[in-house]
Amino acid sequence: MRLTILGGGGFRVPLVYRALLADHAEGRITDVTLHDLDPGRLAAIGRVLRAQARRVADAPRVTATTDLDEALTGASFVFSAIRVHGLEGRVIDERVALDEGVLGQETVGAGGISYGLRTVPTATGIAKRVAAVAPDAWVINFTNPAGLVTEAMMHHLGDRVIGICDSPVGLGRRVAGALGVDLASVRLDYTGLNHLGWLSGVHLDGRDLLPALLADEAALGSFEEGKLFGAEWLRALGAVPNEYLHYYYSNRETVAAAQDAAQTRGVFLLEQQRRCYELLAAADREPLSTWDSVRLERDNTYMAENRRAAGVNEPDGADPNLGGYEHVALALMRAIAHDERTTLILNVRNRGTIASLDDDAVVEVPCTVDASGARPEPAGPLPEHAVGLVCAVKASERAVLHAAASGSRVSALRAMAIHPLVDSVAVAGRLLDTYRRHFPELAYLT
Repeated sequence: MRLTILGGGGFRVPLVYRALLADHAEGRITDVTLHDLDPGRLAAIGRVLRAQARRVADAPRVTATTDLDEALTGASFVFSAIRVHGLEGRVIDERVALDEGVLGQETVGAGGISYGLRTVPTATGIAKRVAAVAPDAWVINFTNPAGLVTEAMMHHLGDRVIGICDSPVGLGRRVAGALGVDLASVRLDYTGLNHLGWLSGVHLDGRDLLPALLADEAALGSFEEGKLFGAEWLRALGAVPNEYLHYYYSNRETVAAAQDAAQTRGVFLLEQQRRCYELLAAADREPLSTWDSVRLERDNTYMAENRRAAGVNEPDGADPNLGGYEHVALALMRAIAHDERTTLILNVRNRGTIASLDDDAVVEVPCTVDASGARPEPAGPLPEHAVGLVCAVKASERAVLHAAASGSRVSALRAMAIHPLVDSVAVAGRLLDTYRRHFPELAYLT
């Protein structure tokens, strides 16, 4: 089978290839095609992948191209992880928002809306080419904002595009660890949107273990979300939120922490990756150890501003080698290709799972996956405290989709102004105008 990776020069591609190298089962991925618009990044990541493949006799073959149709031709699966305007765009998203006193995180609030407005047209164009060149391929979307972009691509690919994220599986793993149980042995009640979900139940042998966890002060203090949100707030919710909800529940503190930081997360990653790709281009550098040291630095500084805002000084020490989205992607591909039924938390059409949203809204919920694709499993109601927030964010996403399809600046303004983390229509207008000045990709908004 052939896997095509769009954004194939991206920093995290070696994580996907590492997961593929560990899969020796019959019917595994045998060929990987990397597609990127930057030949230099493709060459650098290619060096890392070749180093990973040493001493692996059945390593998947790797080819690279800057031609999209060539990359898509013959693909069984297409993994999309593109970044329109690169990390430079993330830096602009963050800085413009923070200058207005609002959050600029790349998937949440003003920054996420800017990112979505410039990404949806490109993702839609990719979906059209997949439909034309590789109509039988399954698309696994990791491009952020993942739920929004997946919904945009579904207009052309239907249920053959499925969105993935590593946050829910990471949350499930940490909660299972705090409970002292194996993640594979429990069923998770998780409902919401991408980067906006709540874990409201952990079921083992007919028992919900979550109430006992919420009552255990020491256990709540043993994992990342317990530290971020605090035991009192988790008990008030009766659920464990996705880590990205810290931007909502502690918005004032996270904005202040970002404004006080020496540099934004985007600036840190931009400078880090520039150094990394320069080193990877040097013939005298060992590529795999170079990349791996940078990856560890990246992992250990993830959500550092949130930890500072919550008074948490150190990450929870989880093993970064446990991986995340790459293992979700591999499990998803195997389930579809070999009809190996499994359950994964994915971004799919709602189909009545969340009663307050229409059937075509993309939600992030546990799904049954087999050769026919991914279908949301029956779920309990969304927690009452979450309904308004989910509906407000989905309305903002839908306005982004309308703006991208119609070129309407008014729809883009609506998307910005109605988002819960943008507190003023006047601020929303200034944000939109400033983003339009910075990004040529937003020239279509009139």
